[in-house]
Amino acid sequence: QLQLAESGGGSVQDGESLRLSCATSGNTAGRTYRAWFRQAPGKEREGVAAIWTGSASFYADSVKGRFTVSRDGATNMVYLQMNNLKPEDTAMYYCAAGWRGGDWYRPTEYDYWGQGTQVTVSS
Repeated sequence: QLQLAESGGGSVQDGESLRLSCATSGNTAGRTYRAWFRQAPGKEREGVAAIWTGSASFYADSVKGRFTVSRDGATNMVYLQMNNLKPEDTAMYYCAAGWRGGDWYRPTEYDYWGQGTQVTVSS
């Protein structure tokens, strides 16, 4: 089993920044890939960013140039730096692990999820 815990969410103004963290515990063997998803009320969960072995990363078009995913290999922490936040970024943000090998942005491709952290951006 693997447990994920997100933190760092909050309420900010349009254009401000936040950094989300994802802590990992449990059996991490062979489960190095991590992804960030978000879900706004009434909308489907969508992939935001992912980081594979090393520093290879992927981003949704809507966040490219504003969000950066990174990891600390020594602590198994994964981060999502979010700059120039917009009201449309408002959502619950989730960390995911246990990638099954398909499209990184599909929630069905992950076995493990955290509880989420809320990000609210006001105009």
